[in-house]
Amino acid sequence: MTDIIELKATDLAAMLCSRVCHDLINPIGAIGNGLEVLADPAQSEMAEGARDLIASAAKQSRAKLEFARLAYGASSTSGTDIDTRECERVARILFEIEKADLDWQVPLILLPKHKAKLFMNMLLIAAGSVPRGGLVTAKISGPAGEEKFEFTSKSDPEKRQKTLVPSGSAGLLSGMPEEGSVDARGIQPFYTGLLARMTDMEVSIGLENDMFFFNATPKPALASEPADAEPAEAVPASE
Repeated sequence: MTDIIELKATDLAAMLCSRVCHDLINPIGAIGNGLEVLADPAQSEMAEGARDLIASAAKQSRAKLEFARLAYGASSTSGTDIDTRECERVARILFEIEKADLDWQVPLILLPKHKAKLFMNMLLIAAGSVPRGGLVTAKISGPAGEEKFEFTSKSDPEKRQKTLVPSGSAGLLSGMPEEGSVDARGIQPFYTGLLARMTDMEVSIGLENDMFFFNATPKPALASEPADAEPAEAVPASE
């Protein structure tokens, strides 16, 4: 049986940093290209397009940075809980640059920091299930301490694109990727699975009737035998 991959803290940090850099390099590069055009008098006819490029790239950069701060770091928040209003604010900024729409069905509650990070990372994976557009529904239900996270999505039928389970995500979530190792490309779903194990949540992911689902539910508590329970009477083995 394959063992769950255990990463050193330094390797995990390095891969998450690489993931953030990968997400930001293109929009930041686009801002630089736009500024170069604006600084060149010979390309004055392209100035309007350059301004649009800079505005779009700045919007993408902000969304990705806001998401990374909360989903990977969340170090600036006070205490150990995160208000779901902050999660919603960041989620809506993220979906301004995603092709999918967001249906937010989350009550106003406080979530422990790692559970909030788990929820946001699950949201990103759910968004990846409809890369050409569709509807992603994010939902939290259950009492405090026993919250259940539910994500569903379905592609826009006009786009003629199937809803999919992001490649390799199931193995990475379990900590046992098919390749037998994890790199910066797969670190985000791997980190999501790590957060689930840290918070004693079980995750399930897949497709049902062309609908993507991704859930996290609390692991059942282990039943403990009362301290004053009478010892069980020995039963003789059958001869």
